[in-house]
Amino acid sequence: MSDLIPKHGGYRKLKSFQVAQLVYDITVRFCDRYVDKFSRTKDQMVQAARSGVQNIAEGSQASATSKKTELKLTQVARASLEELKLDYEDFLRQRGLATLEPNHPVLTCFKQHKPQTVEAFAAWVEEERRRSTDEQGRTQTVTDAPRSNSSMPVRESPCQSMTSACLAANGALSLLNLACYFLDRQVERLALDFENEGGFTERLYKMRTAKRRNQP
Repeated sequence: MSDLIPKHGGYRKLKSFQVAQLVYDITVRFCDRYVDKFSRTKDQMVQAARSGVQNIAEGSQASATSKKTELKLTQVARASLEELKLDYEDFLRQRGLATLEPNHPVLTCFKQHKPQTVEAFAAWVEEERRRSTDEQGRTQTVTDAPRSNSSMPVRESPCQSMTSACLAANGALSLLNLACYFLDRQVERLALDFENEGGFTERLYKMRTAKRRNQP
């Protein structure tokens, strides 16, 4: 039966699932804190995040008998996370908050931290918020100082005027970009496997044909 029904359901080991699950947890907390609880946007963001996770898992389970279904559900997961990216981008734009480039110092620091849990993500947000506040204070001190001291070197803050909401949204977008990258690669691999190996129906036909040939 191992030739007919290959190993399947190992979605918890997939990088795409792990990152999407973290995004889901972060999104639930983000919406609780920063999105109006009576807004449809809150429900839509949480559902899009959940859809990304659930469809990766469901597709992995379905691969036992349908590579086509696995491919379809993985693409649904990818589309759900793309929808969620737009929601985060809208949140920032509509509030006049910065959408950071991937190489921005704040996101470079975020990638170095590699948070694996909601708590680690929240700790990074708080750390960056404090750094922004501290560096703004030092910049203001130099600005207000007498002219003779105005040449004192002060490192420009990488995250001036950033709120916790701004940092959290940009961090979530960084993780979403990573999850979408993993899913794009996953879809490409699944498509190639389907092209080379076929699906359950083809395997079943080959096995039945081989069995009939071996019968006396």
